[in-house]
Amino acid sequence: MPDDNSGATIGFIGLGTMGMPMALNLLKGGHTLGVWGRTPDKLKDAIDAGAVLAASPKALAEICDILFLCVTDTGAVEELVFGADGIAEGAGADLLLVDHSSINPDATRDFAARLKEACGAAWVDAPVSGGKHGAAGGTLVIMAGGEEADIERMRPVGEATSQRVTHMGPVGTGQATKIVNQAIIGAEIAVLAETLGFAKTYGVDCQKMPEALAGGWADSTVLQDHGKRMINAEYWESAPGNMIKDMNNACDMAKATTSPMPVTALVTELYRMLGANGDANKGQIGLMYLYKQEAL
Repeated sequence: MPDDNSGATIGFIGLGTMGMPMALNLLKGGHTLGVWGRTPDKLKDAIDAGAVLAASPKALAEICDILFLCVTDTGAVEELVFGADGIAEGAGADLLLVDHSSINPDATRDFAARLKEACGAAWVDAPVSGGKHGAAGGTLVIMAGGEEADIERMRPVGEATSQRVTHMGPVGTGQATKIVNQAIIGAEIAVLAETLGFAKTYGVDCQKMPEALAGGWADSTVLQDHGKRMINAEYWESAPGNMIKDMNNACDMAKATTSPMPVTALVTELYRMLGANGDANKGQIGLMYLYKQEAL
């Protein structure tokens, strides 16, 4: 295989909101791409763009040099890799598995060890940040955990889907970094919901808030994106389930490492309440309803 992976066969499983645009960017980058999904009709855009449909995860692993996953949770990753007709059954020692999913770091380390023992394949945990717009534009940021040689092997391919790949340490540290990322975002969204509500109650023109804070220390991508959506009462495709999953992961890892994370624990409870009180379809803007405030 060439050192730059120019002749490598790439695989992708999990062509959803994030995975599909990432797969399309791999094709635009000139990579040979194989795909698999439980519902082949949902893969049509990738197949129309030149991807080859595999019969199973096992079959895809048999033809790939690097195989990417981007699925919902820890259980989904385990089933794809170690289930019947799974990746581990078709992988050889030369396969590099790169997991873009956001899952538990300890589970990641366990999966990597099991895969290595089963077939010799390497594992890189490479969760992403940047949302669906970053996925479409190829401007995601990738926080990667694994061996240096494996990170460098996937880096040229990652350039088609991201603006930056940062090696955070051994396997599992990419997922740990994603937990930090999500905890920061979750807390900022929660505090935006309550402070924008306060500002409205006091008579502030909240439409001017993003402009007023732009360039100051309180400015952020979250303020300029989520904050504006809250102010305009725009619902968006961001059900709290994924955030709840990520915040739960943060709390689990805080307990496992005896790391005090009281703010994260409180914010996690707010998202759990959001998912339970009927505002789940409103995305994170539902936090404002949780505080019994009208949309701004």
